[in-house]
Amino acid sequence: MSRHIGMVTLVVRDYDEAIAWYTGVLGFSLVSDTALSPAKRWVVVAPEKDGAKILLARADNPAQTASIGNQTGGRVALFLHTDDFAADHAAMVRAGVHFLEEPRHEAYGSVAVFEDLYGNTWDLLQLK
Repeated sequence: MSRHIGMVTLVVRDYDEAIAWYTGVLGFSLVSDTALSPAKRWVVVAPEKDGAKILLARADNPAQTASIGNQTGGRVALFLHTDDFAADHAAMVRAGVHFLEEPRHEAYGSVAVFEDLYGNTWDLLQLK
């Protein structure tokens, strides 16, 4: 049996602003943007065509709205793996991505924590 995580959900304030940030700033691809109802869409983005994707789900109640930007209680939420840390870090800085620290070189690889447009924290990570 083969299993993998195919998708995770991020609760967002607005579909279009989230699409613009993930595709325009991080360079992800828009995999799907399908209207499900007048107020709900199925919006999926991904850094590559293979691997896990992100479902961008617009908050539609107060509890979901309160979780925007803090979906993991302050812990790093997602891990963006790269095979060229220096190039990706430089491109992200040029695109205006807010890094919370300078790059670190740990026993497991190179890493720097950044925030998405809502404040969710991510690791940019190149494993050794």
